[in-house]
Amino acid sequence: MTAQGLAATALSAGYGDRIILDGLDLPIPTGRITVIVGANACGKSTLLHTMSRLLFPRAGQVVLDGKSIHKVAPRDLAKTLGLLPQSPIAPEGITVADLVSRGRHPHQGMFSRWSRKDEEAVAAALVATKTEDLAERPVDELSGGQRQRVWIAMALAQDTRVLLLDEPTTFLDISHQVEVLDLLTDLNHARGTTIVMVLHDLNLAARYADHLVAMVDGRLHASGTPEEVLTVENVRTVFGLESRVIIDPTSGKPIMLPIGRHRMAPNTTQFEPIGPDQGNQQIHKENQR
Repeated sequence: MTAQGLAATALSAGYGDRIILDGLDLPIPTGRITVIVGANACGKSTLLHTMSRLLFPRAGQVVLDGKSIHKVAPRDLAKTLGLLPQSPIAPEGITVADLVSRGRHPHQGMFSRWSRKDEEAVAAALVATKTEDLAERPVDELSGGQRQRVWIAMALAQDTRVLLLDEPTTFLDISHQVEVLDLLTDLNHARGTTIVMVLHDLNLAARYADHLVAMVDGRLHASGTPEEVLTVENVRTVFGLESRVIIDPTSGKPIMLPIGRHRMAPNTTQFEPIGPDQGNQQIHKENQR
């Protein structure tokens, strides 16, 4: 962990009597995109909620810039770390501009007025998410893809160094999924924002992640580059699924092909798993073509 880093150390958390996270250690690379994957109910959302201070840990801690987040004033934390939950709810009738403007609340003192800097931050967020034409429309009249871009605009207006997103592509069609992930990558490249998000699609996760994390039963199973983490063995352990992992000729990243019991091509043979070294060699070969 660097001086400006976010990390979970020996973290345990849960709800009621149920422990979901159990002694998890996870440093988050600063200025990179980290994607967390795993089967349903493995603790992905619980981890994000605990790292954003929505959930108090049973043991261990979440550290930001060398200090426990529970020792940081709420307003100061909100200036540094933002969370976009899985299913955010907008107040009825609120317009896009008003919702995005709420991202500036942590920067407002008790007696401070709306400033030019606030106006510029909101305008820039609307432009970045291509929602400026929607500014006066009620949020509840928008499509799912439009609403998701508006919520991301609010997070951009908050202007934090760290952004946590819980399944930001859920319920979106594939074109909107790629659009949202491209937008977050643009944000990371332009501002150096540390992004941590939960995704269900393994292939999109591998394509957009700098750092891929796989969880099993509340514990960290594997972490590293997509080439290191997305392997046949890890897919089998994390999801209980047989698969083949090959290299995407477009991105040079690994992609997972699930193997079911039906719809197999004639004369299909058992494929050898691609390990990290093999994957890197194949990527090199693809890039040489």
